[in-house]
Amino acid sequence: MFESLTEKLNAVFKKLARKGVLTEADVDEALREVRLALLEADVHFKVVKDFLGRVREKAVGEEVHRALSPAQQVVKIVHQELLTTLGQAAPLDLTGPAPHVVMLVGLQGSGKTTTAAKLALRLRNTGHPPLLVAADTYRPAAVTQLETLARQLSIPVYSEGIQVAPVKICENALRLARQDNYDVVILDTAGRLAIDDQMMAELEAIKKLVGPREVMLVADAMTGQDAVRTAEEFHRRVGLTGLILTKADGDARGGAAISIRAVTGVPIKFLGIGEKADALEPFHPDRMATRILGMGDMLTLIEKAEEAFDKAEAEKAAEKFITAQFDFEDFLEQMQQMKKLGPFAQILDMLPGMGQIKAQIDPTLAETQLKKTEAIIHSMTVAERRNPDVLNGSRKRRIARGSGTTVQDVNQLVRQFREMQKMMRQFNSGRGKNLLRMLGGR
Repeated sequence: MFESLTEKLNAVFKKLARKGVLTEADVDEALREVRLALLEADVHFKVVKDFLGRVREKAVGEEVHRALSPAQQVVKIVHQELLTTLGQAAPLDLTGPAPHVVMLVGLQGSGKTTTAAKLALRLRNTGHPPLLVAADTYRPAAVTQLETLARQLSIPVYSEGIQVAPVKICENALRLARQDNYDVVILDTAGRLAIDDQMMAELEAIKKLVGPREVMLVADAMTGQDAVRTAEEFHRRVGLTGLILTKADGDARGGAAISIRAVTGVPIKFLGIGEKADALEPFHPDRMATRILGMGDMLTLIEKAEEAFDKAEAEKAAEKFITAQFDFEDFLEQMQQMKKLGPFAQILDMLPGMGQIKAQIDPTLAETQLKKTEAIIHSMTVAERRNPDVLNGSRKRRIARGSGTTVQDVNQLVRQFREMQKMMRQFNSGRGKNLLRMLGGR
C-alpha cells in the first residue's frame, strides 16, 4: 500500500546520508521532498502541514546537530512523528456484559459485507462466538452474500430478508443473541453510493436502540481523500470508535490510512489484506511506520509463520534440509507451507532492507515460477519425488507433458534441486552440525 511513499522517503534519506553535517537548508530541502512524497501519496494537506511542522521543529534542534549520524537522527524523528500521526494500537472493545455489539458502517462497495464475515471468523478463532446480522435490506444481494459467506465459514447469521426494517432486524437479532449466549453481534448495516440523511438517520436509530460497543467505519483504502471526507461525516453523525481499511494489499497510495486517523482522531483497528476469509489483520501503527520507512515488519512475518507452520514438523524439515536428506516431496510440502504466509510481494514488504531488491523482482513472475515448480513436482510419481536420480529422458518428457512445461524446465528444476543438496552437504560439514545441536538433533 505504501510502496511509492516508501521509495520516495528512502531516496530523501539516502541524499541526507551523503552529508556529513546537516544545515538548516539541508533539512528544509529534505522536508520539501518529504512534503511532495506525502501529498503524492494522497495524505491530507492539513495532516502533511502538521506532520512536517513537528519534524522540522525537532530536525533543526540540538539533537540532530549533536548526533553522530544526523541523517539517521532525521529518520528517527520522522519515524517518531509517523507513530504520533498513526496513533496507538487499539484492539476491539469487548469489555462489559455480553453480547458485545459491533456495528459496521460504510458506503456501498467498500467491502463491508465481506469484512463482517472476516471479522466474525477472527472473533470465533479467538474464543468469541459471533452472530452475524444481515441488516442491509436496500441491497438484496448483500443479504444473500452475507448468508453465503456465513454458510461457508459455518458461522450463524440472523436474517429476515429485505421486507423488515433494519432497526427491527437489529432489535430481534440482539434478543436472540442474549437468549443463545452469543458473545459478539456484528451488524452489517446498509451502505449507499453516497452519504444521505436517510442513511444517517437510520444508523442513528440503530445505534440508539442497540447501544454498540464499537461503531466501525469500513473504508476502501483505494478511495484516497474521499475516504477522509466520508470518515469525517460518519464520525460527526454516529460517533465512530474505529476504522477498518479494506484493499490495503492493492495499489492504494496509502494516504488514506495516515489521513483518516489524523483528521478524525479515530484509531484504525484492522486492515483488509486480501480476498480470503482470514485476510484481516490487526493494525499495528509501529509496524506500519517501519514498513513506510522501508524497515520491514519482522514481527508480523514471525506471527504469520507461527500460525502457518507446525513447530515439530518445521524442526523435522529443518533437520532433513540440513543433512541433505530432503527430496521433492519435502520440497513441495515446504512450498505449500510458504504459500500460507501470503503473496510473495507481501512477504518482501515485511523483510528489512528489501526495498531495492523488490524493485528488481517481479512478484507476479516469481509467483508464476513457483506455480510452475509445483506443477512439475505434482506430475512426478511418488517414487520419482523420493528418488530424483531415476529421472531419465522419457520420464522427464512425461512430466513436462503432464505439467504443461518443457523438458528444459524439468531439467532446470532438477539442477537447482541438486545444487541445493550439494550446498546443504557442504553446510552440514561445518556450521550445520552446530545448528542441528541447537534444534535438538544429533
